[in-house]
Amino acid sequence: MKHKITRLTVQKRNRQRVNVFLDGEFAFGLARIVAAWLHVGQEIDDDKITQLQDKDARETAYKQALTYLSYRPRSEKEVRQNLQKHDITHEVQETVLERLRDNGMVDDVHFAQVWVENRSELRPRGRRLLVYELRQRGIDQGIIEQTLEGLDEEKLAYHAAVKQSRKLQNLEWEGFRKKMYGFLSRRGFNYQVSKEVISQIWEDQQTKSDGKIKF
Repeated sequence: MKHKITRLTVQKRNRQRVNVFLDGEFAFGLARIVAAWLHVGQEIDDDKITQLQDKDARETAYKQALTYLSYRPRSEKEVRQNLQKHDITHEVQETVLERLRDNGMVDDVHFAQVWVENRSELRPRGRRLLVYELRQRGIDQGIIEQTLEGLDEEKLAYHAAVKQSRKLQNLEWEGFRKKMYGFLSRRGFNYQVSKEVISQIWEDQQTKSDGKIKF
């Protein structure tokens, strides 16, 4: 069945969408990019309407994904979960993700690298916690192993612990050691790395305070 386009108007609340009127009545809304080729007086059949609405669903979902990505890099899993939250169908999700991959907007390898770099610079974490965080975001185990290859946990632990140690500088060795172990454990560092770093920081502090090491 054919229908005549009798009116096209830009939506007041969203200037990027167009209201389509068929046979004198409002029929549906479309993204402007989808509606670009339409004009008043044009006739379209039911199949063409379905095609337009399907294309609009994909365009709307793609814009939703771009908005979500505008705040920070995201993994594929995070993008998929966000689309699901907005009731986007599985088929449209796959189309959007493929488009994002092709445009370089979603890349789990790059995401993992940026994640580890940011964590290492701002809030250093150990391998254990980094693995957990990346897995939570759906990163493949192979990508995780590749990203964390050569990670200097002792250096990261030292940077993480130095600032914290200043808050504990008035404690005796046992209290200092216990507090620092707890702190570094919560940051994902293992016992051996923590032990070496804590001893080094304690030694540095004691040397600065009175020129000798206290144990």
